[in-house]
Formats: sequence, structure tokens, C-alpha cells
Amino acid sequence: MKQKLLTTSIAMALAMTAASSHAVDFTGYFRSGVGVSQDGDTQSWKISRLGRLGNEADTYTEVGVGQEVYNKDGKSFYVDSMFSMNSDGSNDWESTQAACNFDSKSCSEDATFALRQFNVKAKGLISSNPDAVLWAGKRYYQRHDLHIIDTKYWNISGAGAGLENLKAGPGTISAAWIRNDGDELNVNYLDLRYAGWSPWQGAWTEFGADYALANETDAQKASGTYDQFENSLMLTAELSHFFADSKISQKIVGQYANKGLAKNMVDQGGGWYDVWSGDNSDAKGYRFINTADLPFGDRVMLNYVLTYGRADDYAPNSDIDNTKLFSAVARGHYAWTDYTKTIVEAGAFKEKHSYTSGSTYKESGQKYTLAQAWSAGASFWARPEIRVYASYLKNDGDYDTTFNGNTDNSTWNFGVQAEAWW
Repeated sequence: MKQKLLTTSIAMALAMTAASSHAVDFTGYFRSGVGVSQDGDTQSWKISRLGRLGNEADTYTEVGVGQEVYNKDGKSFYVDSMFSMNSDGSNDWESTQAACNFDSKSCSEDATFALRQFNVKAKGLISSNPDAVLWAGKRYYQRHDLHIIDTKYWNISGAGAGLENLKAGPGTISAAWIRNDGDELNVNYLDLRYAGWSPWQGAWTEFGADYALANETDAQKASGTYDQFENSLMLTAELSHFFADSKISQKIVGQYANKGLAKNMVDQGGGWYDVWSGDNSDAKGYRFINTADLPFGDRVMLNYVLTYGRADDYAPNSDIDNTKLFSAVARGHYAWTDYTKTIVEAGAFKEKHSYTSGSTYKESGQKYTLAQAWSAGASFWARPEIRVYASYLKNDGDYDTTFNGNTDNSTWNFGVQAEAWW
């Protein structure tokens, strides 16, 4: 018996040693802090249109753990996982247990937790394309984001499978099947991308088509509940350029979408299927984005995002004929030292809804933030970063009493926030 136990222990130890010989990748993101406004805690408004600095009131984190579990003869298998947590940061003990407000007799969770990624990636299985990756599971799928407005303008993520980075001419092909339902309607996405073609030195491109298949159940077909929701298409084209002499990087994005995907063009969405606005069978929309990093010497950096979008016939339930959105946000900093910087962020937007009756409704606003920051380096993207900030937000729209319990058209935020990724 002792010999058997010894043999088993040695086998387990060897197995654990073999597993631990591959490094565990620990990745993540978080933001958190404390803030106050004229009416209590930090008030956030229209982040994707006005910018996020000094305009976020939550604690949010993503923690990922991944490991290469097999590597032999040029073939590797990698397991990736990620969990997230979100809360309003109001309590020491924040859990999924419902906390009740006895005055209003309402209950809500202090914090919510979610499974964001869990997948397997296999590389080297195609001898003619050793860098191609076969994957399956739940993942963030090649998301394209605009950090200062916290927006993913191309985001077809969920549970699925695919083959990516398949060499084809001057670029690579990626193809995926991903499920991402919308309000009880089963939606499957077919995603096809071609990336890496360089039309000239310093430039690169990416093109993609996303086809959303609305898949009603037999019961839904019999009831006619979702008859108006049809298969939808979103097309994306990107041109990026890095100017080596000036170190300026710039990107131009053009997108077109129809039917259930059209509202993304004015909602700063990345590809979710709209089942809330009614019959979208005639909907269509487009969007243009321009963003850049502009360095001015070693100490000054400016990042900006400009967005213009339009969507037509996407919300018949609200009698909206079309919506137009323009948003402009810029964040700049001056690095006093390698660890200290002063940051300024300004944003403005206008959104106009035109109705079939001929009337219009305008939403618009401004935001200005001044922050003093301490970060792990002088770079614009250096993190972790701790900031002391003051923000002014103003609603210029037709219905402008947004703040302080819907009594004012403006407010001030003051606070301290930390942000990090690793």
C-alpha cells in the first residue's frame, strides 16, 4: 500500500511540475475610486459621447488567467479565462446578496459578477499556415475600441468558434461563428475579416463583414412575436497609418449596417442586435470615425476621437424617421516628470432625432475635466495611473434637467480614481 501511495504521489508531483513549467499569464483591467458631486456621489452621463475621464462612477474589473497547456512539435494549446465584477463602489462589503432599501422597499445587488471569457486556442495545426489559430469557447473576439470614450465600435463577442490569422496574400483571413442573443431572440453571427494589407509604407488596413442571423424558435414563429426581425449585415473598413518621423498614428473607420444592426451607427455600439425598437426591416445606417495619437515632443500628447453617424427607419415604435449623431472628444496631457502629468479632457456631442411627423428632438452636451495624475511612466497609455480630477458636465438638449435629481442642467464632479491594465 505504501509503495502504491508513493508511486501515485510521484506521478502527481511530476504532472504538477510539467504543468507549472508553462508560465501562467495573469492579465486584467480595473478602474475604481471615490467621487462627489453637487448631489451626492459622482454623476456620469453620456460617456461614449463626452468621454470617460471624471465621468465614471463605478468600480469595474476584469481578471484573466491563461496558460499554454501543451507545446510539442510546433503545435500548442492555450486555455484562456476571464471573470469580471461591477459595482457602484458604495460599500466595504459588496456581494451578490441583495441589499434592501427599506424606505423605497426595493432590493438590488451590491455587485455583479460575470464570466467574460473561457476558451481554447490551438496553434500550429495547419502545416502550411503555422501561425493560424483554431479556437472555440467564449471570448472577446478581436474587439476594436476607442479608449477615451469607452466604446468598442467593432465587437462581435460571445460563445463561438473560428479560425483566425490564416495567411492569404499580403494579409490574413479570420472567420468565426459567434452567438450573442438579443432579448430572448437567438442571434448567431458569421464574422469574416481580412487584415494586414499595406497599401503604402506605414499604412495597414482591415476589412470585415458581420452577418447576424435572427433564429426564431418554433414557438416564436407560431406566435409571430419576432417576425419583423430579419438577418442583418454590418460592413467595416479601416485604414491606419503610423508616421515614423513624427510618431503620429491615425485611424479612419467607415461602417455600414442595416436592419437589426443599424442602430449601432448612432448608439456607439459594436454590433449588438436591436430587438427593442420595433420593426427594423427597413433600417439602415452608417458611421465614420477618425481617431489619432498626436505627440508634441516628449512631454505632450493629444488623443482625439471624432464620430459621425446616421440611422434611418430603425425605430418605428417611436415614429423616428432618422437620427444623426456627432461626437468630439479630446484628451491631452503634459508630463512634468516620468511619473507626474496634468491631463485635460473635453467633449461635446449633438444628437438629433427627426420624426415622421416633421418634429425634431435634440440631445446635446459638453464635458470638461482637469486632472492631476501619477502614473507608471510618461506615456499617454502608461498604467497604473492615479488621478485627482474635477469635471463639469452640461446638458444643452431640449430636455436638459439631467443632473441633481433631474433639477439642473449642469453639475460638478470631484474625485480620485485609479485605472490599470496588465
